[in-house]
Amino acid sequence: MPVGRKRDPPSPASTPARSRLLRRRQPDRPPPIPRGECQQALPGAAMPFASSGTDDAFDYLFKIILIGDSNVGKTCVVHRFKTGQYNEKQQNTIGVDFTVRSMDIDGKKVKIQVWDTAGQERFRTITQSYYRSAHGAILAYDLTRRSTFESIPHWIHEIEKYGAANLVIMLIGNKSDSLDKRQVLFEDACTLAEKHGLLAVLETSAKEAQNIEEVFTLMAKELIARNTLQLHGDNPPNSIYLDSRPVITSPSVEKNQCLC
Repeated sequence: MPVGRKRDPPSPASTPARSRLLRRRQPDRPPPIPRGECQQALPGAAMPFASSGTDDAFDYLFKIILIGDSNVGKTCVVHRFKTGQYNEKQQNTIGVDFTVRSMDIDGKKVKIQVWDTAGQERFRTITQSYYRSAHGAILAYDLTRRSTFESIPHWIHEIEKYGAANLVIMLIGNKSDSLDKRQVLFEDACTLAEKHGLLAVLETSAKEAQNIEEVFTLMAKELIARNTLQLHGDNPPNSIYLDSRPVITSPSVEKNQCLC
């Protein structure tokens, strides 16, 4: 478990919400579950869909699960992503909550299903059943409470145990609007993410809408890229992870993003 470096946290004025896209090393994980190269409706397989000319037509459907301790702001992140609003008195999730939103990504209509899971121990068995069919997982911690960050290796273990072998995983440190209370350095989060082969680290604020859209855009682009490569046979046999690449290129994001 990573141990935080003992130095004073940076001042809020000098540390805006940050993000880092990582070049992942190949972790030791079991072979991927057969996917049918996006052409068969297998459990856990992301599929491109032909347009039917209706308002509900979409090109991709991705299922993303949000995981982390209680009260780190997972539900607020989902609510901000879905409605563009923030609820100060958001109630804790009981079991698993579900929401859907469509996004336009590089000319493709992508439908995102987000499963917001409860962090309490008593709901653990319920939430574990949703891991297997997810395409991506967003691990969330509260950057003002170090204990929630120290739980991340446990959640990664849960994903490795119950999720698909080639699940895309991102890490977000929520509540970046409260940097004066920071207990987790961004560098510590990046170190942990690199150790476990995660896609990216972003600091977010559901309250101030910082990096919320970017989290789901980055996840969707990575999933599209992987499915495109699989569809055209560009990935080597039995590969689990593809090298990540800087898929967000707008200047407003690049200034807070580094490649490792």
